[in-house]
Formats: sequence, C-alpha cells, structure tokens
Amino acid sequence: MLHVPVMTAEALDHLRPEQGGLFVDCTVGLGGHARALLEAGATRLIGLDRDPDALARARDTLAPWSDRVELVHADYRTIADVLDARRIERVDGALADLGVSSMQFDAPGRGFSFQRDEPLDMRMDRTSGETAADLVAQSTERDLADAIFKYGEERFSRRIARAIVDARRGAPIDTTGRLAAIVRRVIPRRGHMRIDPATRTFQALRIWVNRELEGLDRFLETAALRLRAGARLVVITFHSIEDRIVKHTFRALEHAAPPRLRVLTKKPMTPGDEEVERNSRARSAKLRAAERV
Repeated sequence: MLHVPVMTAEALDHLRPEQGGLFVDCTVGLGGHARALLEAGATRLIGLDRDPDALARARDTLAPWSDRVELVHADYRTIADVLDARRIERVDGALADLGVSSMQFDAPGRGFSFQRDEPLDMRMDRTSGETAADLVAQSTERDLADAIFKYGEERFSRRIARAIVDARRGAPIDTTGRLAAIVRRVIPRRGHMRIDPATRTFQALRIWVNRELEGLDRFLETAALRLRAGARLVVITFHSIEDRIVKHTFRALEHAAPPRLRVLTKKPMTPGDEEVERNSRARSAKLRAAERV
C-alpha cells in the first residue's frame, strides 16, 4: 500500500530541517513526513500517534534512522506530557497532519470507509474508547443530529438522525454498509452531486468518535509554547472546521500580549494541481504555519 504524505515540500520549506535540531511529528502516521524531515537534515525526531498499527508501519519506514527517532504511542494533545517525561523544554519544529491516513481508510476492518461492508468502528486507537456503532446505538436523536450537522456540515442532519433512530429499533446499525444505506435512502440524490451522500455523515462520526476537535486549540497553544524562538509549527488540516480553529488560534497567539507566534501564512496554502493529480486525497488539504517569537 503506497502512502503519499501531503504537502511535504511546503511543510519542509517552513520547518527548515536542514538546520538540524529536534523535531516533533505530532501525528507521525506511517512516517512519510518524518522520513522527509530526517532526509532533509533533522538531527532527532520524536513521533507521536495514537494508532498502534500506524506506529508499527512508521517504525519500518524510519528504520534507517532508528538511532535518531523515538516513536511514542500517544495522542498529539499530550505533547507537553511527552516532552516533560523526556525533560525536553523546547524543540526546533513541530508538525501536525490532522488527516486520516490512507492506511486507516483502506485497511479492512477499521470502519472508516463505506467502500466495503465491515464493522462500524472508526477508532484511531482500537485499544480504547467507544466505536461509531456504540454512538449510533446509544445517542439520542438530537445528539446524533447535532453531531452530524456540526462535524459533517450536513444540512440533512435531522432527517438522517431520525432515520438512524427508526432503523436501529429493528436491528443494530453495526456495519458501514448498513449505515451508508440508511443515509442514502433519506438524502435526495441529485445529478450534480460530487460526493456520496453518506460522506458527510461518516466524516462527522469519525470526528465524534475520535474527539478530533476537542482540545485542538489547547494543543496549538501548548505546541507553540514548546518551540524555541524562531522555531516553527506547521499544521495540515482536511476540513473547514479544523482549519478555522487553527486560523483563529494562530491569530489569537499572534495578538496576545506579549505575542507568542508570528503567522507565516495569512491564507492557507493548498496543494498544487500536480500533487492533487498524483494523490486525490490531497485535494482538501490546507497548510498553515507560524513561527515562535
């Protein structure tokens, strides 16, 4: 399975690993960005991920630099704890790619995609937490509708939530195929629709299951404070809700008294046409960068 990290050149341009130093890949995934940082000159790298399967793949990817790499099974929001445990005060750069990896989408049994009928899981860390099936089974109609609207920006959220509650009375909604079929039945299909009607609902459930937006602003603040002066933080997002949080948090840190960051990307960078042609999943990526002052 080929893993193609998104906007690698743009991330390297901002992080400047050729100057050496300690970098933290807060969402190391399969190790694509981390490998690029090490190849470009990073002296040492700490990689965090809450998905043990991804860490195992990253360990293989980064094996040539094993003496300079430490991989940690941890949520990126615990970056302060990870650094404190190693008595590290400041780092020379940090990267967070907040997208779901190709491996997670494509691996059988993970439940992120409706392309196959499989258990409705969606947990990035399968060792803990509720599955998407649990949330679908236990949540009220109102909570389902609110989550699908908030995290999926789905205008038919209330109709979908009602259909889910009606359907679960008859039989559990515990597979991706069953959930996708329910959503498709209640969303009117139009000829110009570019995405599957179930896409936004699946996105919303994934974000909800993994609490992807909880604490993102606090993570950005913490990561910024652990940068040495002149070091940079790069964040890659894949939907508008995350991008807004990054934008507003960077702006708040820039206008704090005293300022904590200098924003380097007044507007988000997006992948070029060639990258999107090579990797269609890059299409929705946005990159923002800021420098510690």
